[in-house]
Amino acid sequence: MNSRRTKSVFAAVSALAVLALGATACASGDKASTSSGSQNASAANPGGGEKIKVVASTDVWGSVVTAVGGDKVEVTSIIHDPSADPHSYETTASDAIAAKNAKLTLSNGGGYDDFFSKLADQATGAQKLVAVDIAATGNENEHVWYSLPGVEKIADQVAAKLGEIQPASKDAFTANATAFKGKTQELLKKVSGLGGSNAKVVATEPVAHYLLDSAKVTDATPPAFAEAVEAEQDVPAAALNEVKQLIAGKQVKALVNNAQTTTPVTQQVVGDAKNAGIAVVDVTETLPQGVTDYIAWMTKEVDSLAGALK
Repeated sequence: MNSRRTKSVFAAVSALAVLALGATACASGDKASTSSGSQNASAANPGGGEKIKVVASTDVWGSVVTAVGGDKVEVTSIIHDPSADPHSYETTASDAIAAKNAKLTLSNGGGYDDFFSKLADQATGAQKLVAVDIAATGNENEHVWYSLPGVEKIADQVAAKLGEIQPASKDAFTANATAFKGKTQELLKKVSGLGGSNAKVVATEPVAHYLLDSAKVTDATPPAFAEAVEAEQDVPAAALNEVKQLIAGKQVKALVNNAQTTTPVTQQVVGDAKNAGIAVVDVTETLPQGVTDYIAWMTKEVDSLAGALK
């Protein structure tokens, strides 16, 4: 079973009830409230004035907006549960209300979160940003949150749009974006060249493609294997056998595993890697449980990759 693609029926049924509770929580100054499929982080604005309401398709992009907007934004992340799947997510009433009130929206794009297009249409008065378009990687891989240079571009655009919405805070947004990019630059220096002399890995899915590219690590995964897993199709026997041989022969340094997609095949190759003494590097598509900061998350991902490639 694919654990990432499991939805909560209870959450969908109770959307409207939770929405009413969420309104009460905001009025009482709670810092966060959670409703079906969406996560809202808000607090009183120390500087006074109304906070800028922002809706992001996933908590990854919500965390980037929070880093740039600081205490001047109120961010709702629609996908904030590691078990939710942006590819098949169905929007709720509370999602629609959040979008209608938004002044800025940020989606991933590239076919990753198509559900968000309906919400963006309802955000008639909002500035709209699409991460894939901004990152402009020139690659069809939609997992651009692993492209540190791409995320830097997105942070700049978020700062620019927030500055247009709230001109009095423009300098603060720019400064926050600059500080954020300083941290991503440190990560880029850390990851650059991790691959050493022709280091190779195999991956259950091409989720961390951009991170591996920055590390100068070769992804030796047969395309047919990765494409089948990502499309939830049967993996061709020849492709599976090739991956198993790469692992058994220790021709790769690590197996990069999308921990949010679990199938019999991925479980099998993870087991093979562990039995062969090959490092398994788990990566995710959304923030892990209990993590709210993009830099902290990506630092852990980089450290895990670095450890595996030693």
